[in-house]
Amino acid sequence: MDGLIDKAAPPGEFELIGPSEDGTVNNLLATLNEKDSRLRLQALIAEWLRMENLVVLTGAGTSVSSGGKTMDNLEKAVLKTVRAVEGCPSKVVPIIDDRLATGASKLGFEDWLSYLVNASHIGAADRSPFSGVQWKDGSTPSKDDLLWLITWIGKAIFAECALSLPDTGPSAAAAADIAPHLAFLAKLVARDSNLGRAHLFTLNYDTLFEQALELLGIQYFDGFTGRADARFDPSVYGLDIYYPGEIAEGRVRRFDKFLHLYKLHGSIHWQLRENELRARHPDLGPFKDYRGLAAEDAAGLSAKAKLLGTLAERLEPIGILPTANKFAQTLTMPFAHLFRSLQNRLSAPQTFLLVLGYGFGDDHVTRIIETALMNPSLVMLVVEPNPKCDTIDRIRRYKDLGKRAFVLTPTEALFKTKPFKIATFDDFARSVMPDVQWLDDFLRLRRFEKQIKASADREPDLDGKA
Repeated sequence: MDGLIDKAAPPGEFELIGPSEDGTVNNLLATLNEKDSRLRLQALIAEWLRMENLVVLTGAGTSVSSGGKTMDNLEKAVLKTVRAVEGCPSKVVPIIDDRLATGASKLGFEDWLSYLVNASHIGAADRSPFSGVQWKDGSTPSKDDLLWLITWIGKAIFAECALSLPDTGPSAAAAADIAPHLAFLAKLVARDSNLGRAHLFTLNYDTLFEQALELLGIQYFDGFTGRADARFDPSVYGLDIYYPGEIAEGRVRRFDKFLHLYKLHGSIHWQLRENELRARHPDLGPFKDYRGLAAEDAAGLSAKAKLLGTLAERLEPIGILPTANKFAQTLTMPFAHLFRSLQNRLSAPQTFLLVLGYGFGDDHVTRIIETALMNPSLVMLVVEPNPKCDTIDRIRRYKDLGKRAFVLTPTEALFKTKPFKIATFDDFARSVMPDVQWLDDFLRLRRFEKQIKASADREPDLDGKA
């Protein structure tokens, strides 16, 4: 009878593709129903989260639900807006039009930007014998034209990445009701404080993780020292936070809500002043209006370009433009130290690497991961919402590098009915990661704060007026 019941039970939502005991790569949840599949998955994740060294790598996919864009959508939004900016050089217009018409059918956005930056450098370098370059369509932009285009692309990318964390409403009662960054970080730091600190590496320029960390009251070191005008100082990554225990005991204890944060490609709040890297968080309020403007019609696009021009003076250069030159840029400070930190963390014994929202499109990052798979005690879990993604085949090939690479993805049948709803960053943070009591306490506190504020707003003033 039990066997009949199991067969009739609905299949699981997920596939966990990884090495099985016989050495082949299979779906480890294939024989389980939906309930048992989820229980088995959460048990495995809980076990991996108890490993001594925890490393998280996140990419653009973790920002989509908060208004962020994937690379393809980012490219279109940026180029359309830059083309509509007042003063766009006439010789730049056909370059943008050709790119928008052909797009990735010719080459990726990163490669295209690489050629653009290289062409600008050829004409701008003091010792260069070239005064400019000629595009295949006959366009002959000057070095000033190319510099204008690169500068405004950087500003538009900045504006698109100036994201604000969604507000936690007064009715929020569970992880499903709040921003996924809050749920993820709350669960991440709730593991045993006797284990090693969590190390969060992100490729994103936005500050969503920083906003969530501060809202949750989680202390973190991000490579900068100081408050008013922070300076980059990588030595802070060697520090930790403790607090005094009972005076009579004379002991100190580790502060439990703490992690290390690494912005591998820089951040919108980084600034280079007088050859020194500083950090100061900008006011994100004006950028809410920018991203709220539709760019599908001429009126909306014109308004968006006009607002970008107004905001331009407060826009600082982003960390690393998304070009193929990123690898060369990562050889300089501070990026050299940040990437070296990633390599060192992944080579440590008993390491769990959790990859979220990253499509393995950055070769310099992917090479570090593939080298790390030589670590005999490393376990890697990649969360991928598209079961037909090339990442699946990549993980299958990784069995020759290490036998501990897994990918979590929805079943193909479920993906057809709920595309990009299962095994996303949001789904993983809210419903797959094991729940923790601390998150419930945080939500109760937020509801209490909202109630107090609402009550204060309703109180009459001294004259008895409401």
